[in-house]
Amino acid sequence: MKVLDLFSLEGKTALVTGAAQGLGQAMAIALAEAGADVACMDYKPCDETLQTIAVLGRKSMMVLCDLRAVPVSELENKLSEIYKVFGKLDILVNNAGITRANPAVDIPEIDFDDEMEINQKKLFFLTQMVGKRMILQGSGKIVNVASTTSFNAGVRVASYAGTKGAVASYTRAFSAEWAALGVNVNAIAPGFMETANTTNILDEPEVYQETLRNIPVKRWGKPTDLKGTVVYLASAASDYVHGAIVPVDGGMLIV
Repeated sequence: MKVLDLFSLEGKTALVTGAAQGLGQAMAIALAEAGADVACMDYKPCDETLQTIAVLGRKSMMVLCDLRAVPVSELENKLSEIYKVFGKLDILVNNAGITRANPAVDIPEIDFDDEMEINQKKLFFLTQMVGKRMILQGSGKIVNVASTTSFNAGVRVASYAGTKGAVASYTRAFSAEWAALGVNVNAIAPGFMETANTTNILDEPEVYQETLRNIPVKRWGKPTDLKGTVVYLASAASDYVHGAIVPVDGGMLIV
């Protein structure tokens, strides 16, 4: 097999959470560009993502689901919708997440709870549910979206950083149990990314310039900067990679 063939996702099916926009949209499209059919889960319609995937000639479907509000007991029903259409899942990308920036002394309980619910709790149980089926089929790729705050706490994001630290820990814990069963569990740790969730910083020139001082490449990342990494971690090219947390951060963690 030639090296580029290792990155092909032909015949594979994927689920990407938070696929309506931003990082999730870019990763869903990347998987489709590599040959996968993609289920797009979000609390709002993923029309633009689905249309782009259709143009690529791949199958896609929308799974409407608010991960903040849906009970864990209902997640299996949402997954059943995907299995009915695709028959299996080879790839899970746990991308959905939120951040509510505030000084640690001012973080309200509702913001804490919402971040924990989406970023941590639902990620854990989606991984558990999909992982069970992957173990039965003897193969699967799970890619979690962690953060540079999984390593460095950041500022004004104490509760968010806690959830992303947990994502890194879950990635290693699931990987340790499932590596020998044919399931790869890894994570991507994005740095500062230009998305709808970060417009509050992008709109403040002084704050934005301050962030650039800590990024060796001297620019924020774009959602498309994750495309190569997610395809790598979802493909046979990463078959011997387990429990890795891969920074895509313009070099932030080296300074």
